[in-house]
Amino acid sequence: MTARLVEREHEWETLNDLLGSARRGRGRVAVISGPIAGGKTTLLECFTEQALSEGALVLEAAGSRAERYLPFGILRRILDSAAPLDPAVHAETTALLDGVSAEAEGARDAAGAVEAGMRVLPHVCASLLRIARGRTVVIAVDDVHHGDELSRAFLLCLARRVRQAGVLIVLTEAVRLLPAQLDFHAELKRQPNCTSIRLPLLSADGTGRLLAGHFSTAAAQRLSADCQEATGGNPLLVKALLEDGLATLGDSEPFQPFVPAETFERAVLDCLHRGDPEMPAVARGVAVLGDACPPALLSRITDVHVKTAELALQDLGRCGILRDGAFREAATRHAVLTATPPGALSALHQRAARLLHQEGAPALDVARHLLAARKPVEGWAIPVLQEAAEYALVEDDPQLALRCGELAVDSCPEGSRRTALKSRLVSIVWRSSPAAAEGHLRQLSREFCAGRLTDRDLLHAVSCLAWMGEARQAAEAIQGLRTAADRARDAGLPFAYEPGTLAAAQNWLSLISPPVRDVFAPSAAADTAAPATGRAASHDMPDDAHVPAAEAMRTALRGGQGEAAVAEATRVLQRYHLSDRTLTSLVLAVLALVYAGRLDLALTWIDRLLGECATSNAPTWQAALGAVRAEIALRQGDLPGAAAQARQAMSLISVPCWGVGIALPLGVLIEAETRMGNLEEAMALLEQPVPETMLETRTGLHYLRARGRCHLATGRYHAALRDFLTCGELMQAWGMEAAEPVPWRLDAAEAWLAIGNVPRAREYVEQQRQRETGPTGSRPRGPLLFALARTSGDLGYRLKRLTEAVEVLEQGEDRLQLARTLGELGSAYRAAGDFNRARMLVRKAWHVAKSCGAQPLCQEFTPGQGDGEPAPAAGREAEPPSEAEVLSEAEARVALLAARGHTNREIATKLYVTVSTVEQHLTRIYRKLQVKRRRDLPARLWDLSLPGIA
Repeated sequence: MTARLVEREHEWETLNDLLGSARRGRGRVAVISGPIAGGKTTLLECFTEQALSEGALVLEAAGSRAERYLPFGILRRILDSAAPLDPAVHAETTALLDGVSAEAEGARDAAGAVEAGMRVLPHVCASLLRIARGRTVVIAVDDVHHGDELSRAFLLCLARRVRQAGVLIVLTEAVRLLPAQLDFHAELKRQPNCTSIRLPLLSADGTGRLLAGHFSTAAAQRLSADCQEATGGNPLLVKALLEDGLATLGDSEPFQPFVPAETFERAVLDCLHRGDPEMPAVARGVAVLGDACPPALLSRITDVHVKTAELALQDLGRCGILRDGAFREAATRHAVLTATPPGALSALHQRAARLLHQEGAPALDVARHLLAARKPVEGWAIPVLQEAAEYALVEDDPQLALRCGELAVDSCPEGSRRTALKSRLVSIVWRSSPAAAEGHLRQLSREFCAGRLTDRDLLHAVSCLAWMGEARQAAEAIQGLRTAADRARDAGLPFAYEPGTLAAAQNWLSLISPPVRDVFAPSAAADTAAPATGRAASHDMPDDAHVPAAEAMRTALRGGQGEAAVAEATRVLQRYHLSDRTLTSLVLAVLALVYAGRLDLALTWIDRLLGECATSNAPTWQAALGAVRAEIALRQGDLPGAAAQARQAMSLISVPCWGVGIALPLGVLIEAETRMGNLEEAMALLEQPVPETMLETRTGLHYLRARGRCHLATGRYHAALRDFLTCGELMQAWGMEAAEPVPWRLDAAEAWLAIGNVPRAREYVEQQRQRETGPTGSRPRGPLLFALARTSGDLGYRLKRLTEAVEVLEQGEDRLQLARTLGELGSAYRAAGDFNRARMLVRKAWHVAKSCGAQPLCQEFTPGQGDGEPAPAAGREAEPPSEAEVLSEAEARVALLAARGHTNREIATKLYVTVSTVEQHLTRIYRKLQVKRRRDLPARLWDLSLPGIA
């Protein structure tokens, strides 16, 4: 028994028994049936080879679909096999068949031809039986169901006459027979000497045995389940998959399931073409429709009768290609689709899309077929593609959404509808790559100049153009539209855009890039100032996030209106959901909170927005929001966190995709690296090319200041001063009255101090003091007090101002500035001779600087430097502070965090208590430790380690 006959032992034994009966003069008939490519032919070939080796006369023939209408086709091949043995018999029978053929040609109808053939069949049978005298004859006919009618009649006639002859007739046939073949099958089964042999597909064990012929037993067992899953046990497919695996592995042992390749795909096509003619068509329909589909729909798509489609599905299931109406293996579907002519495949997809749409299928299912057809769609399909694009975005598949949008645009004729589709396409592309959307955006700018966009799409297009550094071009287009609108109004004609929309676009561009204000006429600027505010918006203003977000930012930058800015920004964040159209508006609203000094609120909202898009495939969203998160971390003094956030944001999209917005993350990264002491890294970042128009935007100020801080840290004091003064010139030219976003006067004062020009430094600090409008506790006041102290030669004045600055900064969130101020205060007390207090303050400054990641400050504030205290030995554990012994555990936790410079709000957040509880604990702590304020907390509390306190 060869490996070719795995799990065919019983059938093999049955055939041998029948052959033995034929040798004894008892003729038999065997009918082997089974699924397509189920091993019928292999079994027949092996059996005839053995019969030949044992001395039997084997007469072979095979049915063919192409010759099923050729009279006596199988019979003539059987006679040709017998010709060498008895030429006389061959000549006699051939003459009979030729005579019938000639008579059939003259017959008026087919019935007459068949009747003429039937009359000679007994003579032919008798001639063959004469050959069988004294020997055993095996007549083997493969695929008898493809034989012609007269040949099947001959086999029936012979089967009735071999019971007393040494003849064994072995036939193979399909499981499902056509109506014309059923009579032959039924009549044959009625013969008492007929035996049916049914071949099943291989079991998992049989598949494993087949694999064991090439691999170890363990490897075969490991692979058998996956192989059985992919092939269904079809011997032809199993062998093809094995051949692909062997070609890949070579002589090595397999540890992973076989990957179907070319041999497997050819075997699949072989199976299909062995079946009925409708089987490949039905298989193509299944491949196009995907998962299991009803035969009725399959019938309509393939133009095959529904009953025929049902039978073809059954055949595909029997041979292991389908399971539950779907392909078992993706490679099987790929093979079917690849073998389908492109034109036919496109037509199938188009037909499938239309039928599925008529059946009410989901838009995504219909759209996939429209895309696969690779042809422009009809009008009914454009709304389907629009809907599918939105669903694809919901399912986090922007590439599918993009393809749907592009096909909709390409299929839509010119007009307002196509312009709206183009606008949405820009939004979809923008999610992943603003640079890739630039070409579409330029086309869109021409559309809005022609008045074809909706008001909402106009604002979105203007925002995108400003992002890409084309604010001036957009401003010129808006000014042109305003002029055209004025002419239309004077003529009493309608205009494409509402006046409020054009005013909102103008104000947005002026906010993002203030230099473009000179594009707009003075009268137009005056006219649009009022509608730009969220409170005074006219009735024709679109409900768009750009308008209130711009007003919130203007309020924050105006100075002295922090609470109003916070309220307006919060309303924007509460009202509008994160989307393609609202991204820049929400970013602006969070930045307004930052500039208003509410880092806590800004952090809460930015984390919420980042959480919303964390699972979305929208890198542009995550990058823009991540840049703001990095800015917040920088202002809180979390230098490592700021650098990490900025790098993460910059890695999500390429530099060209950032446009002028690169100023924010790049500026944060440069400043964070500078303050952490990574000066080479910061200088390398300054070499990165940036858009020329970046410094014409408000975010460009962040970059300019960061560059100045880097120059200051590397000793390029005049270059730093030039950058800081440039910030000031730009802010003054742009009418920015508040100190934010860049406190350029304080930066310039620090540069003058580094140069050694104290009077000039004091001059800039005094200018800042005169402009200071923030309430006590706001972010600008702490650095101002610090600068006032540094530029004063009066030690008492310095101590007073630095003490006040520490009190202000301890209530704020700028931990880095707190560290600098504590260190400066320590130096002032050391100059005053109070070494104990100086030591305590410098040590506290060192810990705060360390928590910020500011390595240069840590080196400057190393405990013991300059005050007579030796630096602590590395790795030496501090002794438990005696101060903690008089405090309860809860009080000790609060005291530790307060000593480390955390604000009351931060302590409450870390310990999950209210701010009021923290204040009560601090009151008791001050009383027990006999101190009056936070900065007087003993320095030894820094070494206190409590569970849950990092």
